[in-house]
Amino acid sequence: MARLAQTAGLTDIQQEILSTVRDFVDKEIIPVATGLEHRDEYPQQIVDGLKELGLFGLMIPEEYGGLGESLLTYALCVEEIARGWMSVSGIINTHFIVAYMLKQHGTQEQKDHFLPKMAAGDIRGAFSMSEPGLGSDVSAITSKAVRDGDEYVLNGQKMWLTNGGTSSLVAVLVRSDEGHPEGTAPHKSMTTFLVEKEPGFGEVRPGLTIPGKIDKMGYKGVDTTEMIMDGLRIPADRVLGGATGRGFYQMMDGVEVGRVNVAARGCGVAQRAFELGVSYAQQRHTFGKQIAQHQAIQFKLAEMATKVEAAHAMMVNAARKKDSGERNDLEAGMAKYLASEYCKEVVEDAFRIHGGYGFSKEYEIERLYREAPMLLIGEGTAEIQKMIIGRRLLEEYRLQG
Repeated sequence: MARLAQTAGLTDIQQEILSTVRDFVDKEIIPVATGLEHRDEYPQQIVDGLKELGLFGLMIPEEYGGLGESLLTYALCVEEIARGWMSVSGIINTHFIVAYMLKQHGTQEQKDHFLPKMAAGDIRGAFSMSEPGLGSDVSAITSKAVRDGDEYVLNGQKMWLTNGGTSSLVAVLVRSDEGHPEGTAPHKSMTTFLVEKEPGFGEVRPGLTIPGKIDKMGYKGVDTTEMIMDGLRIPADRVLGGATGRGFYQMMDGVEVGRVNVAARGCGVAQRAFELGVSYAQQRHTFGKQIAQHQAIQFKLAEMATKVEAAHAMMVNAARKKDSGERNDLEAGMAKYLASEYCKEVVEDAFRIHGGYGFSKEYEIERLYREAPMLLIGEGTAEIQKMIIGRRLLEEYRLQG
């Protein structure tokens, strides 16, 4: 909507990029999203269009063939894309987390090798922390890497890889005890490996299997998979940053970017839900007038719009904080928590405004109703965000003496 979720202080270039993305979403994503989602079909034509627009290189520095834009620009683009179809924003999110980790932590050789191809969209990224029995406890990772000459041998099972099948590069967090004596804190004995593979399912390289897609309630189209490593051999020069034991910190840095992304997705889905709700409220008539003229509906619309505006403001603040080079885990946690919760509430209110028709697959709000819950758990649950927020607040407001 023209009135809600505006961002002050954008440059002419940022405004031009956002206008282009918004136009693409309105013309190329919204008209086909529900049909593709119902078929659980990968949106190849949409992805090709994003590649042509250069969005896979949006935050990658110009020296590597990217556009060199800020996290704020990226987040605002994600907001627009999620407004069209959240699954598409997921396709580029994991790609950008890996690209960001390479830019911030990779060796020069790793940057030179991967970033130009990632900027062009020829290499697609995925990242992997979670495991079947892991949940939010990253320190409990059991997948392991053991040094064998100039290689590492990786074994273990990973879970919930977005882009697991379509990606050709996966950043994988595993335990590596080399150089870390017994008793070392778990987070200090983890390493991120850059695993190259063929896109697709089954055995995608010796020792690495990507089973078929996980069947999900929502968030369809994008492939979410497991990953099984059984004697997977990775050259030592594919340790991110060239040294073991840094993986946890590298991943957490990437996840901060991911949390801003999830907040942006929540903002985009909430905006679309509001658009659908306010439009339907002016089309549907009961008791001789538009339901938009009933005070109860106006109250809902007022609450929905306020939540859209508040979530957008917090997301923008978190992105700008990261762009400034400052620590932003507090702001990113708050933005992710608020935006995902508000998204769920705004979508439900739009669903209620639609009445019985909201339950029909013919209406777009039905899809949004199934998609919104993923944001409550993606990149850390609400409970994890509140733990992060609480700890950081205690750091900031610690009593002296």
